[in-house]
Amino acid sequence: MATTAATSLGFLLLTGSSLIALHRSRGDAAATSFVVASYASLLLLFHCLRRFEAAPPESEARDRAKAGVWLFTTVLTAMFSWRVAALMPLPVAAGVWLMAASTVLGGFYALFLLPRGN
Repeated sequence: MATTAATSLGFLLLTGSSLIALHRSRGDAAATSFVVASYASLLLLFHCLRRFEAAPPESEARDRAKAGVWLFTTVLTAMFSWRVAALMPLPVAAGVWLMAASTVLGGFYALFLLPRGN
């Protein structure tokens, strides 16, 4: 019960924050697209996480959900890195992209290449 309430509250806050961001970005197509794409990616990420948690261990459904989790975390990492790097001087932007790439590659290794524990 508490988990459902916390999840609902989280989605309510996410939706409210996205609506406020949409309102503030009126007239700016790039900002509006960023907000919509971020919100959609987060919803899809949470959907894949729920499917991952519900799937039986070692199942094909769990592997597909895991791929979705990695895909949407990668999309979000790239989107936010793009947005932040655009505001930074070149050396700092390069650091942002290096950290983003490290996160994506580390996530891929941890989810798909790292041997599973017994």
